[in-house]
Amino acid sequence: MKLLILGGTEFVGRAVVEAALGRGWEVTVFHRGRHEPPAGVTSLLGDRTTGPEGLAALATGSWDAVVDTWSAAPSAVRDAARLLADRVGRYAYVSSRSVYSWPPAAGLGEDGPLVEGSPDAGDVPYAEAKMGGELAATAAFGADRTLHVRAGLIIGPYENVGRLPWWLGRIARGGTVLAPGPRTLPLQYVDARDLAEWTLDAVAAGLSGPYNLVSPPGHTTMGELLDACVRATGADVELRWAEPDAVVAAGLEPWSELPVWLPPGEMYDAMHTADVSKAVAAGLRCRPVAETVADTWAWLESLGGVAPRRPDRPEVGLSPEREAEFLAKHAPDIEGGS
Repeated sequence: MKLLILGGTEFVGRAVVEAALGRGWEVTVFHRGRHEPPAGVTSLLGDRTTGPEGLAALATGSWDAVVDTWSAAPSAVRDAARLLADRVGRYAYVSSRSVYSWPPAAGLGEDGPLVEGSPDAGDVPYAEAKMGGELAATAAFGADRTLHVRAGLIIGPYENVGRLPWWLGRIARGGTVLAPGPRTLPLQYVDARDLAEWTLDAVAAGLSGPYNLVSPPGHTTMGELLDACVRATGADVELRWAEPDAVVAAGLEPWSELPVWLPPGEMYDAMHTADVSKAVAAGLRCRPVAETVADTWAWLESLGGVAPRRPDRPEVGLSPEREAEFLAKHAPDIEGGS
């Protein structure tokens, strides 16, 4: 297979590149040159943010498939898809479950109601951008040649958003760690490498249309995730489990200050209960959480413990001061244990 990746030097795109190279595929990476591309690829430089002229490097060449991880202006997907439609077999767009109208119901499948979007839009909010990207890819390639990978929470090596890296860094510092409960809270996410392998399998099989792509609900729990962080780092740490009502009442922000975690309720249902039976039937396999955590820690250690961060995403994580204040106030009410 000849594969073109639009992106491919950072998180999800890099996972796709490495998976394709591992299969012996011929890989071309189109990127802005801000990061070194993986060894073994053909590198093409350009900048989609400058309009059609930024795609000059893609004016010639043909590929069996293209994978696009773009998450900004849909017009950039439109321009690339139009340029490639006659020279590429299939278009796989890494979209998001954010395209479902809010609030998505618990257990929602791919047939849920969608947000509005336009393939011609410029800078718009994330959900509208991903919806517009889906529409742009389909308009150029047709429904039968377009695959929409609607990912949820993505973690794993190369993560440049900072969610799992924050937990690993916090636990590596040791001491008493606020653990938002309940410990048995089921989580749903996908390792970027599992997303990559499934996407390449789907492209090779000629699949089209939308697929929710996260692990089956309850693939792991908050307790198993943080226990895996403790084991991976080898830190001397005590996890102090707090009830969700106490965490919320204290004003600590789910998802942003306490990455990955959401208290039971509407936001939790939207993020951690997706119906992924369609993707599972199409071959989705999710590695154990311990493997994802250990490999992410090994990658972080190779970088000196500090993960890269996308400049267009806010910092995540709880400050030491806010954590200490909560622990001091709620110490009698929370559960200890490592």
